Parts: sequence; C-alpha cells; structure tokens
Amino acid sequence: MILINLLPHREEKRKRRETAFYVGLGMSFIAGLLVVGVIYVMLEQMTAAQVGRNNFLKSEIAKLDEQIKDIATLRDEIEALRARQRAVEDLQSDRNTPVHLLNELAKYTPEGIYLQGIRQTGKSVVINGVAATNERVSEFLRNIGRADWLENPELVEIKLAQTNQRDARRLFDFSMKVAIKSPAVEAPAGAASAPAVKANKS
Repeated sequence: MILINLLPHREEKRKRRETAFYVGLGMSFIAGLLVVGVIYVMLEQMTAAQVGRNNFLKSEIAKLDEQIKDIATLRDEIEALRARQRAVEDLQSDRNTPVHLLNELAKYTPEGIYLQGIRQTGKSVVINGVAATNERVSEFLRNIGRADWLENPELVEIKLAQTNQRDARRLFDFSMKVAIKSPAVEAPAGAASAPAVKANKS
C-alpha cells in the first residue's frame, strides 16, 4: 500500500529551519552575554585589585614622605650639633691661645727688647715695644719665625723713640704684626704656663 503525504511538507521544513535558527541565535546571544559578563566581572576584579594596590602604594609613599621629613629634620639637627661642637672646640682651643702667646713671646724675646703692648684681633696680634737697637728687632723677628704658635712676623714700623735729654741712650719704638697658628701637636696640659714677658735691660 502506498502512502501519500498530502500535507505542505516544505512549509513544515521551513518552519523547523526558522525555529532552529532562532534557537541557535538565542543560544549564541545567551553565550555571548555570559562571556561578556565573565569578562566584565574579571575586569572589575582586576580594577579593584589595582585600585587596592594603588591605595597601598599611596599610603606607603605617604609614610616614606614622613620618614624623609624626619630624616631631613635629623640631618638639620646633626648639622646644628656639629656646628655647636665646632664652636665649642674653637672656644676650647682659643681659651689657651693667650697662654701660648705669652709663653712664646717670653721664650723668643731677646735681650734689649721691652714689650709695651700686645693687642690680639682674631688670629692676628700687634706687638708694640722698645728696642735698644735695630738689630734686636731683627733678631726678634727671626726668633718668632721659629716659634710653634706664631708665624708670619712682619715689621710695621720702627722709629727713634723720644727720650729724656738727660738719658744718653738711644731707643727705638717698634710695632710688629704676627699671626697665631695651631701646631700639629699641642703641648701637654700644664706644660705651657703664662710667665711674665721679659723685661730685659740693655
């Protein structure tokens, strides 16, 4: 027996193909949405993680800035302390300068030299005195050139002194300038005394 299908089979196939197409399209759309959602969630997590790292870096940078400020303050304090230390050391060394100065003058002043005045300005000292002869002044200059605490002796002026007419001696007023130096090795404490400046008679 032969069966003949009289239904519109072409319409049925076309409808099935359309249905399959729309179903496939819907599934593709849903799959696309799922992929986009997963990517969006991943990007949000990555962004949140990066924001967290950025905030952590900002907080650490702020801490480092505070530490740098503290270090700068400490450096300023260290420099101030060093400056005070240098000032104290300078005062300590300058405290013994008059002692060394008088000691050297007493040691190297030759006979025939009478010292009348000593004036110190910083590291420079002006010495005024009276000499029996010009040669005594030259000897005084040479002696100071060998001193440990004095250097660069320089004769400023020498002239005939005004004396009493009844005094037959000829004396010379002189003025000289010397510089104070610090020797490499300072004399032991107590060894450098302050003896009186010589007042030798010609």
